Amino acid sequence: MSAGHVVSIKDLVVRVQFDESAPRIGELLVVDNTYDTRLLVDHLEPGGVAFCLNVRSDRRIEKGMLANATGQGIEIPIGDPTIGRILDALGDPLDGKPKIEGEGVLRKDILKLPGRSTNFEIQKPEILETGVKVIDFFTPFVKGRKIGIIGGAGVGKTVLTMELINNIAQSGGGLSFFAGIGERIREGHELWDTLRENDLLKNTCMFFGQMNENPVQRALIGISATAGAEYFRDEKKMDILFFADNMYRFVQASNELSTILDQVPNEGGYEATIFSDVKTLQDRLSSNEKGSITSVQTIYVPADDLSDPAVQMIQHELDSTIVLSRKIAEQGIRPAVDLSQTSSSLLTPDIVGERHYVLSVQVMSLLQKYESLRGIIAIIGENELSPADRADYAKAKKLIKNFTQNMNVMTKHNGVAGEFYTRDQTLQSIEEIIV
Repeated sequence: MSAGHVVSIKDLVVRVQFDESAPRIGELLVVDNTYDTRLLVDHLEPGGVAFCLNVRSDRRIEKGMLANATGQGIEIPIGDPTIGRILDALGDPLDGKPKIEGEGVLRKDILKLPGRSTNFEIQKPEILETGVKVIDFFTPFVKGRKIGIIGGAGVGKTVLTMELINNIAQSGGGLSFFAGIGERIREGHELWDTLRENDLLKNTCMFFGQMNENPVQRALIGISATAGAEYFRDEKKMDILFFADNMYRFVQASNELSTILDQVPNEGGYEATIFSDVKTLQDRLSSNEKGSITSVQTIYVPADDLSDPAVQMIQHELDSTIVLSRKIAEQGIRPAVDLSQTSSSLLTPDIVGERHYVLSVQVMSLLQKYESLRGIIAIIGENELSPADRADYAKAKKLIKNFTQNMNVMTKHNGVAGEFYTRDQTLQSIEEIIV
């Protein structure tokens, strides 16, 4: 393998000069400093200069040191030994258990894209019940599709994700993957604790690159988790449930890398490659003739601004969006779903059936009328409404209350038992209100 020498170091960016054959983009270099510091080639410039990222923030690098090309990218362990484990972006354990290696352990380059499917036919949509009324009714959970949970800080995105993981895993929903991207370490530990207490780790693979990690690992962790999920989909022919918390932090980490690489941002202030960054990852969270990946992605909304370019970019890749609102959370409604902004392209008669679809149209009509009547009531009072408007307003209030629900994962915190509703129970509860 070829070798170069370090010519400059600037924060996490290390420039390595190669006089002969340069490494490929995405290849790992190992610095000859007795610590085997690993560098990831981000891009190449004329003259054989490789711009590399210091993956582990190792400061034990000096100008002039040799950096040897490995001929390999970042390879993580894949397969059954990873189930129940917590790994970082490089596939090293974070759970205090031994490294996953040895005979029989497979490894996969996380940046290597899987082969494209040529004869994949879309199967009849299969609805997975989550037990959460507001999700099963407004944004049906369809196998192989993408759902986004959108909201600002502290409105319940992580709690709702934990509830979905808990409920779907309890019902035997196959293998789950969880990618913790740039979120709090405490939340990751609470999720692991919840899964362990409910004996669900045996069906879960976890990848963490939380906010204590540098932007290199935070930008790679979602890709590493996706590579692991692809193996089980393609080689084991399994249906995968993929949870990512938080997809906005993936864009944020990529933006930080763009800044330290001195790249010019786009008009929205994000990295110029934001479209390809998001698109490449989202395209890998897909299904083929071998298996499916159903993904639930939380999306942090900076300053509660839903028009943020990064939020819009991610949202365009989703089939359904659940919008969590701070105003609704302040009213004590949980989950704090803004029913007027939540939407799904999967809410069609072909997928959910005629009964569910007709009810959804009626409910949305009542909720829209409720919003328009609220302004009138603030001025003249509810008693001045016509009998028909009063009846519709009362129905809408009952509907909103009907969609509130106690979460199973919060039972140990508030002592209130969680609730699980089948889709039929949800539809029946709505019919009792509006019919």
